[in-house]
This record gives sequence, C-alpha cells and structure tokens, in this order.
Amino acid sequence: MSRILVVEDEQHLANGLRFNLEAEGHEVSLASDGGQALAAILDERRTFDVVVLDVMLPGRKNGFAVATELRRAGQFLPILMLTARTRPEDVLKGFEAGADDYLPKPFELAILIARINGLLRRRRWNEAAPAPPTAGTAAQPASPDVYTFAGRTLDFTTMELRAGGKSYRLTLMECDLLRYLVTNAGQPVSRRAILENVWGLHESTDTRAIDNFIVRLRRYLEDRPDSPRFLITVRGVGYKFVPEGK
Repeated sequence: MSRILVVEDEQHLANGLRFNLEAEGHEVSLASDGGQALAAILDERRTFDVVVLDVMLPGRKNGFAVATELRRAGQFLPILMLTARTRPEDVLKGFEAGADDYLPKPFELAILIARINGLLRRRRWNEAAPAPPTAGTAAQPASPDVYTFAGRTLDFTTMELRAGGKSYRLTLMECDLLRYLVTNAGQPVSRRAILENVWGLHESTDTRAIDNFIVRLRRYLEDRPDSPRFLITVRGVGYKFVPEGK
C-alpha cells in the first residue's frame, strides 16, 4: 500500500482526494498548510511515497517553499504540484523548487490518479535498480540509463550523479535536462528548445529561467563551476554539453 500526503487547504477538495485515493488502495494523510506538511515529514519523520502539493496555501509557506525546504533537507520523495497558476513562469518555478510533476486546476480525477501512479512506478524502479558499474574515463553509456564520462557517472534510473567521490541526488527535472543535453552532446541547444523538449512549454516565457538549472548542475558536474568544462554556455544561443571537456 502506497502512502500519500495530500497538502491542500480547501477541505472539500482534500476530503474528496482522500476518498478517491483510498478507493484506489492508497493510504492517505492530509495537511492543510505548508507548516503541517513539513512537520509531518521533517519533524515527525513520517514516511510517504508521494506528496500531492497545492501551490496556494495559507500561512507563510506556499507550495514552492515547501518543495524547496524538502529538497534542501535531502527529502527526494516525488512531489506532484497542483496549481491554478499555469503560466510557464509558474510551472518553471515549481520545477526549480523541486517538483517532479505538475497538474493545473481544475483537473480530471483520472489524470491525477494516472500522474500519481506514474510517480509511484518511478519510485519503485529507483528502489529496485541494481548498483551501477564503476565510472570510467571514456564517455560511454554503461547501459541505456547509465552514462559515464571523465570519471563521472550519470545514472538516469536512480537519478543520481557521482563525481569527485560524491553522490548527488537529482530531481526529475534536473535528470531530464541532463538527459536531453547528453543526447545532444557536442551540439548547441537553445533555451527555447530546452523549454519545449524537456518541459513541454510552448508559450512565450523568460527562457533565462533555464540558467538557474544550469548553475545548479554545474555545481554537481564541474570541478570549477565558475569556469565550466562540460556544460558550456554558447553565447546568444544556449548551452552545449561537451563530455570530453573543453
């Protein structure tokens, strides 16, 4: 039985979600604001498999703040963000905070359940994934979901990056961005292409939001993030992944 935390301040919606998710065989807990959600996970150490998180919450901590604090605390459980704010800028803000998926309100119940089941499947795959091989020096895939280059290992199944003797957990969005850059290794990719092909955003938005993701990934990948060798800025275009280093 999967354990789901629903963080929603509209009581009728929260109760409806609990009723329908329990009918699907899940164990459901409710939190009506961000403080309750963080207390349940970080203070009470309760274990959940997925968090369904509304963006617009009462009090000082909205959904963006909750997701950010969970990731900073090393909590990488899947987060499905519910939001009535569907502008591309808001969607990117949710992903940057650490959300794994988002669903605009109002939503179809069947779609919500399908999204939750997708996150649960990914979590089970991650837990069942075998240990990857030791990283080599040549840029080559050790398996379809493990990529090694310059002594670094990207494991897209467990969403981990190992570099310099350290292991970094990646969010789904960070993982998808790295996969896209690796797939296009050696080729400049525009910020617009990243928005469309990684996040599925086709509306006009501030493509500089991508830069924040790149800065974070450089902290994981690069020996000197202020002088990158692997994630290169292509001036006036976007970025390029260079596995052998520049």
